[in-house]
Amino acid sequence: MPPRFVAWGVSEKNRGDGNRSARERLQQQRERDKAREKQRRVLIVSAAVVGVLGLAAVVGVIAAGGDKDGGSDKAGPVVAPTAATDEDGKPAIPTGRADAPSTLAVWEDFRCPACAQFENVMRDTIHELEASGALKTEYHLATLIDGNMGGSGSLRSANAAACAQDAGKFTAYHDTLYVNQPPETDDAYGKNARLIELAAKVPGLDTPAFRSCVNDGTHDGWVKKSNEAFQNGGFRGTPSVLLNGESIFPTKGNEQISPENLKKWVAEANKGKKPGTASPSAG
Repeated sequence: MPPRFVAWGVSEKNRGDGNRSARERLQQQRERDKAREKQRRVLIVSAAVVGVLGLAAVVGVIAAGGDKDGGSDKAGPVVAPTAATDEDGKPAIPTGRADAPSTLAVWEDFRCPACAQFENVMRDTIHELEASGALKTEYHLATLIDGNMGGSGSLRSANAAACAQDAGKFTAYHDTLYVNQPPETDDAYGKNARLIELAAKVPGLDTPAFRSCVNDGTHDGWVKKSNEAFQNGGFRGTPSVLLNGESIFPTKGNEQISPENLKKWVAEANKGKKPGTASPSAG
């Protein structure tokens, strides 16, 4: 009978290693579960998946009804950011050339993952069309995710974006917020410190005036007015995107939105019209 090997003095270490391995496996399983849950939530609030150059733009359709107002208690004073518009009671921040022949209206929420996917796919094309004078954009800010999931990140980030508009840095900060967007369930944008931290990524934005505007919630009332317009507008969710008043997201007619199709639709709409030549908006 072969001798039995007894490893004296190492059983506790092996048990510790085994416990650590078990904890690591448990942690990995929890991370996988979180990833699956996040994917499930995105699918639940998705109405369509649109293939765009191999990327997915998912339209969020969280119900826009209810009596929630994005985590706010009172409307407060309505202080519009510099050069904001309010046509037909729909507050907006304009970008591009004011006399461009076509207008893109974008209703979005900085906490909305579908909005980030749309922006990350389409932003270069939108910027290109704006620079050529073919298109101007009106950004309408909503607080949909706050109202449905709780927290204040939608409101706080929208106020910060309006503060960036005061500094003439809206577009750069707007894009920075989407590039750095936290998971939908993480209300990181509810912290002014995080919004100010991200401002450092935009040259010239992180100033005492910007910080004061963010911390004081200077444009909270204006953001809430914009969200009321969204709630009353009959939109299915965010993002809602209209070209010259016609919905184009996720489709226009039988065609899916894509950078190429947006260029084509704008060209068709602008046929025979001169491109805009006015100085670009402050955004």
